[in-house]
Amino acid sequence: MASTGKDKTKGCGPKLFTTKEKKTAKSSNNPSRHAAKLAPSSSKASSSSPLRTLSEVKSMRLSHFLAQSSNNTTTEPIRIFVSTWNVGGKTPTAALNMDDFLPPDDNSDIYVLGFQEIVPLNAGNVLVVEDNEPAARWLVLINQSLNRPADIDANVFQHEPSPSVDSSSSRASSSLDTSFSDLSKTASGTTIFQKSLLKAISKSFMPVRRKQLKACNCPIEMTKASYRDACFGCKKAYAVETDSSGEDEEEKGKDKEKSRDSDGFVVDGITSGLATRDQLKYNLIACKQMVGIFVTVWVKKELVQHIGHLRKSCIGRGILGCLGNKGCISISMTLHQTSFCFVCSHLASGQKEGDEFRRNLDVLEILRLTMFSRICRRAGRKIPEKILDHDKVIWLGDLNYRIALSYADTKKLLMENDWDALFEKDQLKIERDAGRVFKGWNEGKIYFAPTYKYSFNSDSYAGETATSKKKRRTPAWCDRILWRGDGIVQLSYYRGESRFSDHRPVCGTFAVEVEVLNKATKRRSSNADLRIDAEELLPTGKGKGIARNVSSLRT
Repeated sequence: MASTGKDKTKGCGPKLFTTKEKKTAKSSNNPSRHAAKLAPSSSKASSSSPLRTLSEVKSMRLSHFLAQSSNNTTTEPIRIFVSTWNVGGKTPTAALNMDDFLPPDDNSDIYVLGFQEIVPLNAGNVLVVEDNEPAARWLVLINQSLNRPADIDANVFQHEPSPSVDSSSSRASSSLDTSFSDLSKTASGTTIFQKSLLKAISKSFMPVRRKQLKACNCPIEMTKASYRDACFGCKKAYAVETDSSGEDEEEKGKDKEKSRDSDGFVVDGITSGLATRDQLKYNLIACKQMVGIFVTVWVKKELVQHIGHLRKSCIGRGILGCLGNKGCISISMTLHQTSFCFVCSHLASGQKEGDEFRRNLDVLEILRLTMFSRICRRAGRKIPEKILDHDKVIWLGDLNYRIALSYADTKKLLMENDWDALFEKDQLKIERDAGRVFKGWNEGKIYFAPTYKYSFNSDSYAGETATSKKKRRTPAWCDRILWRGDGIVQLSYYRGESRFSDHRPVCGTFAVEVEVLNKATKRRSSNADLRIDAEELLPTGKGKGIARNVSSLRT
């Protein structure tokens, strides 16, 4: 095992003193001077000892001084858009207008988009292999919405594009259904190819050096130059572990070859007309599916370089308390010097009395069981490994909390648009006020109608057309967005009006403060491998010989 710099210094100390003593004995016949060399050092002499200074300086880093500064960061605001939608197991088509889920003029810095039931929650998807085709479809549609040119009409997803639509983009949009239809026919249920297709599509929207997102981007140098214990500032770790440009090029070549060998026309049909990575305004930085839960995070291209510590965690809370038909996907990351966690969940269903306690248990178990992998530790601060350890947390999804009223009473308040009286009976509000769940979390005031449950392609609640009380569902605010942490202000909280599903999408925008290294600190920490030379702190003149010997010990 390699010894540390301090250990090396201790081991060589006696040898250096012996050499110096011999030189002193030869050069002087004054016994008092020689005795003075061997006599115990005074406190003043000890503080000026070259070797004492070296042992203290050896471990010093420029980052050590940065960590001690209380004025090395400033706060800057960013805008985050969050949207959640239970799509009822329906697969999107190219004709789907995404504006109710993803407004075209929002211009946020980060988009966190969560789905529930992107596939039917049947035994095949839950117990066998999940279907990835719908996830690939949603990715293409989201990318078209976020990265479409400014001059393209908002109705770009319709089969009949407006005259202003770019021809290549319109071909990509109109061929989406055909391409995926060909995939389902030619693949003959081969889930391996579906997964490779989803992976290939997601890669085309991600940064080229996407592995940097998972590594540490701390401004403080770590002592170990490894993938999990080093930061971007460490040149060795950056070059060896996180430089994925070559790997990406190799994988890109493999993906192209695989596409040609396995129905290449399918991939070409889906990705044709899509902007290249250099042309993307937003990059996909996180994408994860667990059965019906699907979450994606998109970031403005200029912010991608400041993303780090990207990690994912999945917790199943469905059948047997562990399968993925219910549960959550959590995304952890840092932006500049601030840690974020986004939790997309689908909690236990049911409108019987007492079902709310099962949902409470889901939340508590998600908070208890979610654990993010350890990447690094900053000096004086540990990178979050649990949800509640993060600086900012946003929880979105179909939380499934209902209204504790009969269908008749609920309908009466709905007809009167008495949202305040209705909200007083909201189960999530009741449970939060009692301190049984989401204690210390925040939610914006609700000014919109319940988002569940609607009849197919209708603005009428399903209870109005139900043939029996057993199938009737009392309207409820199942779809919610909550948050915790300082420096978060919600700018809007509303629902979309798409009839695509029996749920309405729910959206929220936030102004969030993030800590950013100031310019002076960035300049000082731009080379995290910079060390203070021991020679600069060693005495001059007679100490030069010792300094030269000590210099050879530096690693």
